[in-house]
Amino acid sequence: MDKNSGDAVVVEGLAKDIGSTRVLRGVNLRVRRGEVHVLAGPNGAGKTTTLRVILGLARRSAGRVLTLGLDPEARGFDAVKSRIGYLPEDAKPYERLTGWENLYFYALAYTGGDRSRARLVASRGAEIAGLPREALARRASTYSKGMARRLLLARALMHEPELAVLDEPTSGLDVFSVLRVRRLIRGIAGRGAAVLVTTHNLLEAQVIADRVTFIADGRSLCTCTVAEALERFSASNLEEAFVRAVGDAEGHTLEGAPRAG
Repeated sequence: MDKNSGDAVVVEGLAKDIGSTRVLRGVNLRVRRGEVHVLAGPNGAGKTTTLRVILGLARRSAGRVLTLGLDPEARGFDAVKSRIGYLPEDAKPYERLTGWENLYFYALAYTGGDRSRARLVASRGAEIAGLPREALARRASTYSKGMARRLLLARALMHEPELAVLDEPTSGLDVFSVLRVRRLIRGIAGRGAAVLVTTHNLLEAQVIADRVTFIADGRSLCTCTVAEALERFSASNLEEAFVRAVGDAEGHTLEGAPRAG
């Protein structure tokens, strides 16, 4: 945690080059404990790259980043990773394993190989996934996309992380699975964890976010509550607010965008 705040994630002036291309050109982000913070923007805006830097999976070119109080490029960050739950957008279960075996395999990693604790953690994962016992006994190769996504979400959250980082968690899901995932995300934050979610679905962001950061073209545009965004940009929903935020950015008026607290 940042020594000067209750933030689980601090990102200031983040820039990232891939080859000769600057893909992030000024991202600012603070994720508080106990909140759902949505990083919202279109595909290609830089959301996933920002997550990868926060998680220490990619090195930054400039800026300051703290994840649970430590620079993700610093020595010792590996010890912090056990306190983080991460769901990549393109994650897939091990298809040759059953649903239960998928959970237990990761639970062993979370518990340092302690089989007794791993069974408890995997059982918590089974509860989070909400899959029938019969489904958990089947190979994951037989799962629908919604079932697989619920299993993966459980895998990322069953060890009760302090920070949950979820990249497009409801992508491709049916309405019933989407509602279940949304309730789960709200519940995690309600227990005091920090939850960082990316989405290109601005209407979904409006439903689940305590605060939202708009990002476009590798640059954060503003951070605010949903109500503040609607008021600031005279919008009826976050889609309209985002479009107007981009218009302000193109007009070089970013300094007028709101920031919460």
